[in-house]
Formats: sequence, structure tokens, C-alpha cells
Amino acid sequence: KPINGHFVITTIETAEVIKYASNTMLATKISFANAMAMFCEAVGADVEQVMEAVGLDQRIGKQFLAAGIGYGGSCFPKDVKALIAIAKQHKTNSALFAAVEETNKLAYLNFIKKVDKFFDSKLKGVKIGVLGLSFKPNTDDMRDAPSMPIIKFLIGNGAKVTAYDPKAEDNAKKLLPIISYVNTPYDAAKDAEALLILTEWNEFKQLDLKKIKNLLKRPIVFDGRNIYEPEKMKSLGFTYFSTG
Repeated sequence: KPINGHFVITTIETAEVIKYASNTMLATKISFANAMAMFCEAVGADVEQVMEAVGLDQRIGKQFLAAGIGYGGSCFPKDVKALIAIAKQHKTNSALFAAVEETNKLAYLNFIKKVDKFFDSKLKGVKIGVLGLSFKPNTDDMRDAPSMPIIKFLIGNGAKVTAYDPKAEDNAKKLLPIISYVNTPYDAAKDAEALLILTEWNEFKQLDLKKIKNLLKRPIVFDGRNIYEPEKMKSLGFTYFSTG
């Protein structure tokens, strides 16, 4: 059937660049939000409100202006890397694209730093609960998922990780066979000294937070996706670390 929409009739080279450019632009918006999150943490501002206000500008828009622990998946990392590589091959400036990629790494490194600092770099034997493994919700895709380097850091420093993801468990087991997997978010929280939110599944937004608090050994939550309201978490008695 006919497809209703705008068409750009172009060459193969231009079509390929359009694909790279589109995904790199979206990745840039994510990295911009994450760079602003780190800046907001330093100056005492609220990145959620900043991005909400910035997104009201119709020239910018709200989509992909969400601070967190970085992008992953099969498209954004690959296409940003491709654009950088092709730019270098043709000796054109790739500094902006390289900064997007570097900022994406800094997003999850900043999250790791928060967890490590809280435990005074003494993670050996500490039980950590993890909610979310896939690079985004509604997929089982683990390719370049930010959860990977975060969990590898934890287990590399002796932490005991128990994780739950609604769809990605089978794929995650191939990549992270040495952590424990459970069947519910509540099982991940049980007796953990901290709970890490790494994927923004809707299921996690609807949890019984009082139950979660009672299950945790310590009511500590590191929210890498800003799915909860800081004031509410504080009122429930959590020590809550959001992003930005």
C-alpha cells in the first residue's frame, strides 16, 4: 500500500549519511541531557526541570532529552562510531561526534562513581540488587547496555549482584553468567544493601515502594533512570540518589 509521508529522493551515499546523521543527532540529545545532568549535580540545579523547560522550545523538542546512564542498543553506538570512523578516514572534523560517544561513557561512569563513593570503595561482599538489564524497556536487547559496565564494575570489586529484568534475563545470562537472577523485583531487593535502577521498565514505576523498603537491608536506591520523585522517596525513608 502507499506510504503517506515525505520522501527524499537521493543518492546511496547521501542516504547512508542520513541514517548515520539521524541516529547521531538523537544520541547527541541524550548525551547533552547527561552532560547537563552532571553539570546540574555540580551547581545544585534540577536536570529534570531543566530538560522539561528546554524541551518546551519547539525548535528543540522533548524527545530524547532524558538524563540517565547513557544510550545503548544496536543503532546509536554503532552509527556514532561509524560516523567518527568515516570522518577520520576522510580527514574531516569528528570532534562533536567523539564528544557524544565520550559523554555517553561518562554517564555510566558517573553513576558507578556515586555507588562506589557511597560504599567508600569497599564493595567486597556487599549485596546489590539490580532492576533492569536491557538497554531500554520493552526489549530483551543487551547490546551495549549501560547495565553491563556497571555490573562488571560491581562484581569486579567483590559485590554480590542479584538482578531482575522482565525480558532480558536469557540474553544477560550469556554475558553475565556469574550474577544471580531472580523472578521478581522484590526478590532482587530482598536483603540488598542498595537497589540500582538501570532500565526504566513501567513495571518498576508501579512497585510497592513500602514493600521494597522493608525488603532491603538498607533503604538505599540509586536511580539511573529518574523514575521516582526524590521528595516521595525521601518521605518514604529512602536514601535516594537520582541522576542530575
